[in-house]
This record gives sequence, C-alpha cells and structure tokens, in this order.
Amino acid sequence: MKIPYLRWLIALALGFAAVLNYIDRNVLGLLAPTIQEELGISDEQYGTIINCFLAAYTCSYLVSGRIVDKIGVRMSLALFIAWWSISNALTGFAHSLRSLCVFRFMLGLGEAGCWTASPKAVSEWFPASERGIAIGLYSIGGAIGATIAPLLVTVVATRYGWRWVFAVTPVLAGIWIVLWLWLYKKPQQHPHLTETERAYLATNLEPATQGTNSDTVSEGARWRQVLQMPAVWRLLTARLLTDQVWYFYQFWMPKYLHTVRGLDQASLSILWLVFLAADVGFILGGFSAGRLIRRGFQPIPARLRTMLVCAVLVPLSFAVPFMPSLASLVAICMVIACAATAWLNNVTSLVVDVAPKQVLGTAFGLIACGSTMGGFLMNTGVGWLAAHHSYNVCFYVMAFVHPLAFLVLQGLARKTDAAPVVLPSI
Repeated sequence: MKIPYLRWLIALALGFAAVLNYIDRNVLGLLAPTIQEELGISDEQYGTIINCFLAAYTCSYLVSGRIVDKIGVRMSLALFIAWWSISNALTGFAHSLRSLCVFRFMLGLGEAGCWTASPKAVSEWFPASERGIAIGLYSIGGAIGATIAPLLVTVVATRYGWRWVFAVTPVLAGIWIVLWLWLYKKPQQHPHLTETERAYLATNLEPATQGTNSDTVSEGARWRQVLQMPAVWRLLTARLLTDQVWYFYQFWMPKYLHTVRGLDQASLSILWLVFLAADVGFILGGFSAGRLIRRGFQPIPARLRTMLVCAVLVPLSFAVPFMPSLASLVAICMVIACAATAWLNNVTSLVVDVAPKQVLGTAFGLIACGSTMGGFLMNTGVGWLAAHHSYNVCFYVMAFVHPLAFLVLQGLARKTDAAPVVLPSI
C-alpha cells in the first residue's frame, strides 16, 4: 500500500509525540497549588523539583543526541517515549518531595529525546524550504499539549483527584509506539512511499541527508568537529537566553496567576488561550521563514528576518505586571507566547540548516543544553524571587533576552560560522 505525502504523515506523528511530551511535563505546574498544599511543599522546594527535571533534561540532551545518531530515529524515539511515559505514571504515586524529585528526574531523562530525534527525522524527510513548516507541525504538538493540559487537569483532577491525571497519557503513548514502529523508516527504505514522492525527495534532499552512515565517523572526530563549529556556540547561547521565557510560561505562569492574581485551580484553565497562541506561533514562524525561502532568500537570512520580528514583540513582557485586568493580562501573554514559539521554531530550524547531517543529533543535543541550563538558572531565580520578593523582576528580565540573543545570532550570516563541516571517515 502506497501512502501519498508520507513525509507529512510522519510530521504529524512527531507532532502527536510532542503533544504527549508537553502534557506530561506541564501537568505538574498546573497541579502545583494542590500538590504543594497536600504534600507540604514550599515554592523554593517546588523550584527544586523542576530543577531535578531540568538537570536530567540537560544530561539527556547530550546522551540522547548520540543515541539518535547511533541507532536511528525510529527505535530511539520509541524508547524515549516508553521511558518518559512510565516515569510520568509513577509521579501519580509520589508522596513526598524526594519521590517527586526522583520521578521528575526520570521524566527529564526521557523527554529530551523527543527534541533530538524529531529534528533528525525532519532532516531525513524534508528539504530546506519545508523544514520550518515540518518543525512547526511537530512543535505545535508541544503547544497543543500545553493547551490540552489545563483542560485535562481541570476535568480529571476535579472528578478523580490529582493523582489520576498522571495515568492518562501512558495509555496513549503505548498506542503511539506501535503505530510509529510501523510507520517510520528512511525514505530510501520505505515500502509505502509513492514513486512521485520518492522522486521528489531524491531531487530535493541534500546528498548528505540520504544514506549517511554516522558509524563511519569516530566518536572523537564527531565531538571535535561539533565543538569547533562557531554556529553551535551561537545557537547554544541563544537558547540559553531565550528558552527560559517558554519555560516560565509552562512551569511558573500557573503559580503567578494563583499567587499574584488570585486564580483558583479550576480558573487556571484560562491558560489554554496562552498556549493556543503558542500553537499559532510555532506554525507562523515556520510558514513565514518558508515563504521567504520560496521567494529566493537563503534559509539562514530568511529565518533571522522572521526572528527579528519576534525579538521586537517578546519585550512586551515588561508590561505584564501592569495589566489591570485578567483579560488584558491574557491578551498580552498570548502575543508574547506566539512570538516566543515562532522564535523557537526558527532557532530549531537553524540547527538543521547548519549542522552536518551525520552528527545532527549530537549537535542538536549540545545546543539544547543551553536551553536547559537557561531553564535551570531561571527556575532558581524565580523560586527565590517568588519567596523573597516578587514576580515582577522576572517579567522585566524576559523583556531583554530575545533582542540580546538576536545580536548573538547575527554571526550566522557569515559563511565561516554557518557552513556545515565535513567529517572524516575511519
């Protein structure tokens, strides 16, 4: 049986994996007021729980990228999802700060793999002009998961208690793994690919994308070449600076609305609007850059032009503490979330553009460590500010990070910074 437009079905499968990923990570933040009260956990201890997740997330980025390069997208993503789904289910059995830290650490070990395997899949199945849209499709899955999470928490926690929320996604993950193992293979090996799509991919994919064997590259050469790429360090710095905005909205915005704005557990479902705007940002960011590429722009300038618009909009964060009503607060947060995820789409696409395909997982994992390091610093700072001062400073800081990161990324326009490195074989 031949499946038309198979590459887009694969992108949708990656998107559903991202839905599961974001539901599993976000429910803890949404349940934080209830869990903290029942288990006697302070705000600073809550920050410690998140940092356990991010510490594991950071380590996993370094390891999972290599696993993806070694065993391939198909098996690695199935293993990652199985691990994090079990870890999430165990969270429902937590009865102390220690057990929450352990189970969220386990979750972080698995969840990072979704974001090293997915770009590799895009590099194997999509040409440069379509990558932003493909990344947007699976990235929007993350935002859809974040959108669904508040509604899921409200329905399940209200009727059955907070522990049952953690039992929902593992069942769906099992079904996804079975379908994924049937669906995914590389283009040149796929029995269900139409001849039209096979010819299109053979014509438009870069030669390095097709049939590259990462095992021909020694481990030392792999890391040496990745570490020597200026583009890797620019992208790592950019993610360290900017990803903390998206982390804040996932992990701390429910706390802010509860503590400062007085929303109860059920009312926190209003956050679905903010995450819906993030959905739009993921798609809009990829579509905008892709449109510029089709008009003749090179991929890197096209993405940087789109990111400049984002860098202008995210500084609206400065105004968040001064919003007089819940409606105005949600509206401005929707704009910020949309711009932040459009930026994230393009910074992810830049990694696919500049990294050699045979080490893409390794390079992406290293760059993504900047994301988790920024999140770790943010959680530590927000936890302290929430306990001893106020959230306002957090919004003030978030107003500056995207413009600063944009200046860092300007070096990618130089060919010496962005050109992929050809690795020696052994």
